[in-house]
Amino acid sequence: MIRIALVGDIGSGKTFISKFFGYPIFNADKAVLQIYEKDRKTYLKLKKSLPNFFSEFPIKKESLINAIIKNEKNIKKISHIVHPAVRKHLNNFLKKNKKRRVVILDIPLFLENNLNKKNDNIVFINSKIKDIKKKLSLRKNYNKIILKKLKKLQYSPKYKRLKSNYVINNNFNKNSARKAVKDILNQIIS
Repeated sequence: MIRIALVGDIGSGKTFISKFFGYPIFNADKAVLQIYEKDRKTYLKLKKSLPNFFSEFPIKKESLINAIIKNEKNIKKISHIVHPAVRKHLNNFLKKNKKRRVVILDIPLFLENNLNKKNDNIVFINSKIKDIKKKLSLRKNYNKIILKKLKKLQYSPKYKRLKSNYVINNNFNKNSARKAVKDILNQIIS
């Protein structure tokens, strides 16, 4: 199985680009939402660790935001509880797709959480800062304070680019994205 991991800054368009590969995609952000909505075990761990913020299931985004704004250290507590559950979802995805030729890994903290394997193909999604800011401001629940705190958890885009085998310059145009993905697939698969 060929693993293609997409890395880049928050809002660089990893999910946008992932859809053009035409292979099964593991989207960590979607897995996290599923965990918040359906994983009672994770909820109970969060409630035990941060009882002032988590009092009802399913986990609400507002509770997470309030916990992070109240104390920056809470983001690490939340991550420490949620990331193992995400890893479990990832392992299930990989088992389910083990006979597939290629899988796409859309995981914001792919490098930070040491999820990369020796033969992974890492693709850096490069986007202009003005395009990123525009896209982020359109997101539901966009919060500058939370964004700053999340960025502190991530390696710099410069470092991610250095660790990548390929780069896609993303201008959020479907045709150029499709072409860039095709070019990279041709290099990886041929």
